[in-house]
Amino acid sequence: MHVAIHAPGPGPQQWAGAPSAAVDTAGSILLAYRVRSGKDFNAIARSPDGDHFETIAELPSTTTVERPALVQANDKWRLYTSHATPNSKHWWIGVAEAKTPEGLADAEVRPVFEGDENTAVKDPVIRFDGKRWHAWICCHLLDIPGAEDRMNTAYATSDDGVQWRWHGTVLTGRPGEWDARGTRLTTFLPNGLAAYDGRATAAENWFERTGFAARHDQEWLPTKDSPRDFRYLEVLELPNGTHRAYYEARLPDESHELRTELLNDRLGPR
Repeated sequence: MHVAIHAPGPGPQQWAGAPSAAVDTAGSILLAYRVRSGKDFNAIARSPDGDHFETIAELPSTTTVERPALVQANDKWRLYTSHATPNSKHWWIGVAEAKTPEGLADAEVRPVFEGDENTAVKDPVIRFDGKRWHAWICCHLLDIPGAEDRMNTAYATSDDGVQWRWHGTVLTGRPGEWDARGTRLTTFLPNGLAAYDGRATAAENWFERTGFAARHDQEWLPTKDSPRDFRYLEVLELPNGTHRAYYEARLPDESHELRTELLNDRLGPR
């Protein structure tokens, strides 16, 4: 295990994490992530080895930021970002596009997932398979005041990554289980399972753990494996066919750091 990005400071609400990773054409690893420290922003960093990163772009925001999604498609880079609507519990997702990862810092953000009065959307997982775009979106349910922390994951597809077709909820929590309050899909494992964040109660908001789910058509059903004590797991396939994991880990003082390690059975289900 290696600390890729240290916590920005000591104590609660000092977080570095919520990573999204990609490999550029030169073979370097790019990492987009969220920093929360009073000055909240998304950042992009580059590494030659996957362990040691240098920041190449910061995207300050006037609204709270969460997990970004960094994707290369053809000859351009896109960064999908989460934005809070002021004075409400609503969230929307926008996208910036540039020819280089560094250029994303100055690119215009345009809305692509707007949510609605009953749904806040954030923390996207975006994949481009060369022909079609796929998105797994964390949806917070706003229909009950005071219970807006409830969440599930919905699936959408697109021909261009901008105009999307929704296909409904594909991962949800189980009453009486450790993920009863909500589920947020975060990545896919080499063995075909998906990883997701979950929690049992509203009090566990910010203390989510990682569980695993198996695919049944477009739906994902949680496995019986024990959850792991980290969140926002990202798994990146490297050019040599191996995989590297990035995830957000809580420290004893409740600050969060962004860790990485080569993927093995220790990070998977057990």
